[in-house]
Amino acid sequence: MPIHLIWGDDYEASNRKIQEIIETVIDPVWKSFNHSQIDGNDPTQNFKALEEVQSPPLGSGGRVVLIRRSPFCNSCSIELANKLEQAIKLIPDKTHLILNNSNKPDKRLKTTKLIQNSIQKDKNSQEKSFILPLPWDINGQRNLVKNILHRLNLKMNHEAIDLIVESIGNDSSLINTELQKLTLLAEAVNEKFTEKEPLEIQKELVKKLIHNNSTNALEIANLLLKGERITALEKIQSLLQNGEPALRLITTLTGQSRGWLWVHLLDAQGNQDVKEMAKIAGIANPKRIFVIRKQLHGKSLETLLTLMKEFLKIEASIKSGTNPIDSFKDNLLTQSKILTNN
Repeated sequence: MPIHLIWGDDYEASNRKIQEIIETVIDPVWKSFNHSQIDGNDPTQNFKALEEVQSPPLGSGGRVVLIRRSPFCNSCSIELANKLEQAIKLIPDKTHLILNNSNKPDKRLKTTKLIQNSIQKDKNSQEKSFILPLPWDINGQRNLVKNILHRLNLKMNHEAIDLIVESIGNDSSLINTELQKLTLLAEAVNEKFTEKEPLEIQKELVKKLIHNNSTNALEIANLLLKGERITALEKIQSLLQNGEPALRLITTLTGQSRGWLWVHLLDAQGNQDVKEMAKIAGIANPKRIFVIRKQLHGKSLETLLTLMKEFLKIEASIKSGTNPIDSFKDNLLTQSKILTNN
């Protein structure tokens, strides 16, 4: 009765692990018969999943029942818990149940204890967690980049890694995508490249592809800080029309705003240690503190808080399905009118 409990907010890593299990277990010829994906937010589908998981695979290979947003280790009804207790004993050896949720399992729940005990008893079962580092955990973000580099058989020095951390942060999916682009560029310019040895990505190449991508976003942030919202919106619209991912843009803006807030607060407290300030503010390069101080000259805490609130509202709006440019306009122009009227 193989059970795979996969949780955490690193969706790219979780999905990669799930795909690895599916490819290992299922015979591609029989995939349409032996692969089920269930939405755990739907109670009726959860009961359906527990029925399906009791069935052996058709043809060769195994069967996989995947429950996305699984409720079994976080918020499970008594009826569903009783059904799980019955079904878990009847899972065939070649049928794999994958339980996936972004939240950490609640060890107090009876269902969580049941699942984790079953995993411990079965050598083919496993629990895997994939957690993204917090936005201010620079070392954690560096390790995230290093892990992806290792998986892609790449290497780069600490300065190049810091450039990626500054430009992308803890978005593992975007880091993976950008590193794959860098791989193609590095292979094209490296005549001695062999697949046996890790491919080295030079800092200059990282600057070309990634660091420059964030330059426009940082320019937009500076315009907003100066109050030049119409010009900033024109640049935002141009970036979005040229294919810039809206969430990457707002992530960069939010990260810049968060750094401004921390530097402003630490300066107000009289902190003069730039290395300590950079660590607290989540800024990889301490030298940026001097640049940020110049940008913030004469700016009030209220201005910085307003910008941060706007960026968070824009991000929420985009994630809820609103057209990105409308999200930017609705929040930035509305606030601009309020400030003008005041």
